[in-house]
Amino acid sequence: MRRMKGLLVALLALPLLAGAEEIGSVSTVFKWVGPNDRILVEAFDDPMVEGVTCYLSRAKTGGVKGGLGLAEDRAEASIACRQVGAIRFKGELKDGEEVFKERTSLVFKAMQVVRFFDRKRNTLVYLVYSDRVIEGSPQNAVTAIPILPWPGQP
Repeated sequence: MRRMKGLLVALLALPLLAGAEEIGSVSTVFKWVGPNDRILVEAFDDPMVEGVTCYLSRAKTGGVKGGLGLAEDRAEASIACRQVGAIRFKGELKDGEEVFKERTSLVFKAMQVVRFFDRKRNTLVYLVYSDRVIEGSPQNAVTAIPILPWPGQP
């Protein structure tokens, strides 16, 4: 019963995670069969903070396994979040709340972005990292957005 409740909560939380829009990519390694290895640049809006867009660059493995979705992508990623409009919170913000998650291997590895609110400095902080069921990676990147008035904001 407890597992069932946990699964239900996880399924209900899925729509709250941001979905990424591919902005572009560059090829890094030519593959004779299957797609090339590449670096993707994706954008996503924070689902709980109106007026914030994050840009994420990450490696995408190609080849036959990559084309079939069976390859494991590297853990390196870079993130830059920007204020793109008036910032409005759509609810209570929780420190370490997941705002984006992308599977980077068939089963056990994911890249995720979490948000923190530095109340003392009135700044939103976003952290991207990769985790794995058994062993995660310490590689990470961070970006911060000071919350400033937006022109034309009442």
